[in-house]
Amino acid sequence: MIECRKLTKRYGDLIAANEIDLELAEGDVFGFIGPNGSGKTTTMRMIATLLAPEYGECYVCGKSIYTHPQEVRRLVGFMPDFFGVYDDMTVLEYLEFFASAHRIRGPSRRAICEEKLELVDMTFKRDAMVNELSRGQTQRIGLARTLLHDPQVLLLDEPASGLDPRARIEIRNLLKRLGEMDKTVIVSSHILPELADVCTRVGIIEAGVMFVDAYVDEVMREARKAVVLHIEVTADQERAVEVIRSDPAVSEVTTRKETIIATLHEGAGDYSTIPTRLTEAGFGLKLFREEEVNLETAFMELTKGKQQ
Repeated sequence: MIECRKLTKRYGDLIAANEIDLELAEGDVFGFIGPNGSGKTTTMRMIATLLAPEYGECYVCGKSIYTHPQEVRRLVGFMPDFFGVYDDMTVLEYLEFFASAHRIRGPSRRAICEEKLELVDMTFKRDAMVNELSRGQTQRIGLARTLLHDPQVLLLDEPASGLDPRARIEIRNLLKRLGEMDKTVIVSSHILPELADVCTRVGIIEAGVMFVDAYVDEVMREARKAVVLHIEVTADQERAVEVIRSDPAVSEVTTRKETIIATLHEGAGDYSTIPTRLTEAGFGLKLFREEEVNLETAFMELTKGKQQ
């Protein structure tokens, strides 16, 4: 669906996007992670044919952004992080206006607008004035507008920016539904933990260079230097700490209230002997689990030393 090869954009001496390689299939939901100025928006705008690359190539559904830009635009729905709305227009009038711009004519236009309103759970606001909507409601209407021409590829630039927690959850649920519709989605966001629930793939970009492009679970594994275990026993925590510390796989043991935190040596993955040692020593286990690495932790770990 999307294939970028060495896609590059310069602004004078600044390289905003440096030889970006990206390949996404139908149904992929790609989380684009990076700080402000890292090159996320520039890359998305090049894919959408809104910016001309310095060099490199990009194909959307087999169409080149150079030779078939109009066809690419029909295939792509681009939602910027901030967009204007018109005064003195209801939500339905606003969508019908943009449906007309996409040459959607006749009775089907109203039906399509109603359908997209239902998809983003905004039917109850169909007759409300657009400029009176909340930030979260405006974002959902913007997404409905982006979906009017039924694009195969969606480029969503910070769709959850500035939203309250409830509105972020609603946008996240919408993104999940879009992935289930087999659309290819690129979504940029700073709300890193939430991307792990939404995205199948993730890319980390810094100073125009995308140095991570992998499935979410692969990113987690790469970021984790060592396995960390959380253990709780029924009694005598101090003696349990000594039993755990005696295991050759364990490099460090600390406590946090009732929980024992055991860090394994880097590369050690088999910790099956630890619960065996504890039960043989007469301990009952209330908790024994591996600490999860969330996407935010992975981002901080993988971007160490990448700041320029």
